[in-house]
Amino acid sequence: MNENHLLAEGFEAHRGHLRAVAYRMLGSLSEAEDAVQEAWLRLSRSDTAAVENLGGWLTTVVGRVCLDMLRSRTARREEPLGVHLPDPVISGETGPGPEDQALLADSVGLALLVVLETLAPAERLAFVLHDLFAVPFDEIAPIVDRTPAAARQLASRARRRVRGAAPVPDADLARQREVVNAFLAAARDGDFAGLISVLDPDVVLRADYGAAPAPAPREVHGAAAVADQALTFSRLSSPGLLTRPALVNGAVGVVSSREGRPFSVLAFTVTDGRIVAIDILADPERLSGLDLTVLD
Repeated sequence: MNENHLLAEGFEAHRGHLRAVAYRMLGSLSEAEDAVQEAWLRLSRSDTAAVENLGGWLTTVVGRVCLDMLRSRTARREEPLGVHLPDPVISGETGPGPEDQALLADSVGLALLVVLETLAPAERLAFVLHDLFAVPFDEIAPIVDRTPAAARQLASRARRRVRGAAPVPDADLARQREVVNAFLAAARDGDFAGLISVLDPDVVLRADYGAAPAPAPREVHGAAAVADQALTFSRLSSPGLLTRPALVNGAVGVVSSREGRPFSVLAFTVTDGRIVAIDILADPERLSGLDLTVLD
């Protein structure tokens, strides 16, 4: 077995982990794949004779690549109008397949990724690498060109924002499904009181329509306003709409389609038996790229 083959074999052993790091850093499945591929290119061009921990070396390389990509986004100001949701990872109710299991370790729900999108690039890297993947600050510091103490402060600031804004979902999927089904039934029946009963008073609904004209507000706060929006959405979209239960980033969700084409993906965050966040991807361009065969 030659050296290149051994190197490729070692890289493949870490691919799932690297993809998980990049997805948390970027919130984009395609960009995460690009970052992992770039890590392979850098590995193949490097002298790795002195590398004792290949996994750690690759993790820091992917972190550096993702940091550059995040900074490039900021410099070009490519954020779309209004709400932008990270790419959802969709699986059937039995759970994600082997390829996505590493991607969704640590229950990285859409609500958490939405908060990560608000962090500065260096803060996001420090938090993701340290808090989610246990990378020491001594190894994070050179990536962000800071001292270990400064890298620690970056992660600490990010942690405070995440704790204050990213709700922790209930672990019981059966209970999540019960609450979401009650919400869907109430929306279908026009039951305003039923909707209020399963919504947290401070619930937030975020809808990503991409560049398409928004048929409804992109962000709504409060139980009454979200209930009104749910009733309106149900009335306008019901004809010909096929809805299927799914797991979206490991939490209970719903995928809707019309005439065989994806119409929307709804991700629910259920905490203490109430819905605290609803994230809707309704961007036609991004929906067209989803693989929904996992639901068949």
